[in-house]
Amino acid sequence: MQRKVLVTGGAGFIGSAVCRRLVADGASVLNLDALTYAGNLQSLAMIDNAPNYRFAKVDICDRRSVAEAFETFAPDQVIHLAAESHVDRSITAGDAFIQTNIVGTFSMLEAARAYWQALPPQRRDAFRFLHVSTDEVYGSLEDQGAFVEETRYDPSSPYSASKAAADHLVSAWARTYGFPAVISNCSNNYGPYHFPEKLIPLIILNAIHGKPLPVYGAGANVRDWLYVDDHARALDVIVTRGRIGEKYNVGGRNERRNIDVVRRICTILDELRPAARRHDSLISYVTDRPGHDLRYAIDAAKLERELGWRAHETFESGIEKTVRWYLDNEWWWRPLRDKVYTGERLGVIAEAGTMA
Repeated sequence: MQRKVLVTGGAGFIGSAVCRRLVADGASVLNLDALTYAGNLQSLAMIDNAPNYRFAKVDICDRRSVAEAFETFAPDQVIHLAAESHVDRSITAGDAFIQTNIVGTFSMLEAARAYWQALPPQRRDAFRFLHVSTDEVYGSLEDQGAFVEETRYDPSSPYSASKAAADHLVSAWARTYGFPAVISNCSNNYGPYHFPEKLIPLIILNAIHGKPLPVYGAGANVRDWLYVDDHARALDVIVTRGRIGEKYNVGGRNERRNIDVVRRICTILDELRPAARRHDSLISYVTDRPGHDLRYAIDAAKLERELGWRAHETFESGIEKTVRWYLDNEWWWRPLRDKVYTGERLGVIAEAGTMA
């Protein structure tokens, strides 16, 4: 029997990767997305006409529309990805993060709970709701150690605080109502179709255009990098076989300092698209982000041990694939750079305490 998966935020970076994977695997997919600035239907062009894929422009804060989607599509599983996700934007404009990440998650939980409770017993027992979150809810690490599922929450930014709140809502619905929810917390994703406000696509595109490559502070902040297709595969595994009420950390075991990520991109571009001078000569150190967490590292042992997932891509293999993809797919990113986001600095706080 064909499984039916409702994906929220499926026109976003991770969501589109999830939709492409599920459709290719034969699942019937309904993608709900409000198509805010980072939502891009071009990321789904390859499956747009697939008979097992549907899209509906829906804001998850609109509970009536969400409830209608549940009733008409009748999903077996939900992968809830819809979220505002860029830390810098949350610093200067937090309203959307509170609305989408907190209020929107509440709306999803209530619509899903009403739908689930009305299902016949066999389908009710099989139903799953996966809430996709971030390692940023855990705060910052020093030089040693890694985040585990039991790590205390200590969010640093408006973005991570909103995601932490959403995580707590999902956990509360599981405990209070017995709602069959699972939570995943992932490390930094990268790969094709990534909106160019994030570090890796921003550096690639700025380098292609000979623009400065901004590095916050000294570039010493460390992130654990996860190739987006590995993450999509993990989410498929978790929603299908994860234990109700549990959390699963998803990480690629690929820790890198930001400056080393930038330099590696420059080296690859020196090889693939040589310029008059080395690309790393464009590196420009800029004032650090307010509240910038020093280090993230994910311990994915629980996911690996219980569900048998492993990341396929190393950072070296994944970053080369990513750079090549951006070089080969100007049709996708050019409209974004020209009309949506040109690479300007975000997240700067004015000295007087007002937002710049």
